[in-house]
Amino acid sequence: MRPMTNAKLGEALRLLGIGPTAGRVYLALLELAPAPLSSVGETTGIGGPELAAAYGELVDAGLAGAVGRDGDSAAPVPPAAGLEILARRRAAELAESRRTVGGAFESFRRLRLAAHTDDLVEVVTGEAIGPRMRQAWASAREQIRQLDSPPYFPIPGATEDALATIARGVTQRVVYSRESLEHPGQLEAVVEPCVEAGEQARVLPSVPVKLVIIDEAYALVSLSIQESDVHDSMLVVQPCGLLSALVALFEQTWLSALPFHGRTTRPAGLAPADRRLLRLLAGGAGDDVIARELGISRRTFFRRLQILQARLGAVNRFQLALQAQRAGWL
Repeated sequence: MRPMTNAKLGEALRLLGIGPTAGRVYLALLELAPAPLSSVGETTGIGGPELAAAYGELVDAGLAGAVGRDGDSAAPVPPAAGLEILARRRAAELAESRRTVGGAFESFRRLRLAAHTDDLVEVVTGEAIGPRMRQAWASAREQIRQLDSPPYFPIPGATEDALATIARGVTQRVVYSRESLEHPGQLEAVVEPCVEAGEQARVLPSVPVKLVIIDEAYALVSLSIQESDVHDSMLVVQPCGLLSALVALFEQTWLSALPFHGRTTRPAGLAPADRRLLRLLAGGAGDDVIARELGISRRTFFRRLQILQARLGAVNRFQLALQAQRAGWL
């Protein structure tokens, strides 16, 4: 037989579970048989117990047998039945191997998850919250997505961090709750500077959770108690199914929110106070909150409102907000 044929046949026998020594004996039988086993041993260089064991392996597999009047010679036998037995045996071994390997992996997975579940969600409390949030803004590379609502944890330099993040090209999308805009000082000190710097802002009456998502890397989830104005614990969620759910929650909330205001060309003759009035009005803030944020009385607030309605030809607040949007005032 040609060497290439020998190599292919040897590999086929190996795949069927025939060992290399028995394979060499089988190849010799194909060349010499019928022949005494001693002749096969001389040709292959295999002798003694090793030859007997290899030949016995072939007999057991149904690939060889004794021939001659006295059974003193060996020869290959028609392989159909033997190959079927070998194939079934091999299939059973492979099935058992799959079960063994699969079981071992499942055991590993359970142990791995049990050992590392705590790494997926970390609880940050007290004074550690501020540094962790500042670290989050500094680590952002592509985008920050945020659902914002009181109560707020006092973090010195937080607004500067947000402005610096926007300045280095990180997209910042924020959905503010109405309570955010009504929180004393929040609009003037935090929201407006960020929006003027390029933040994309939208507003809803309320948001489902206080949330910050940094790129696709992790999320910060506040465990605040709004009724008590307490924000003393936060979850840090690493990549897992929960993080994916939080991303989906933000995107759905973003689609439901109304644009707050963006970077537009300032219309001539529109006073900064009037522009703030329109922004607060579009954000759903109440009359008292708007008057307080502008530092004016309710009477002055209503007079300015009437003047703006007259300038835009609006007969009510809804039309005023709509016309201001169309005119580029929001």
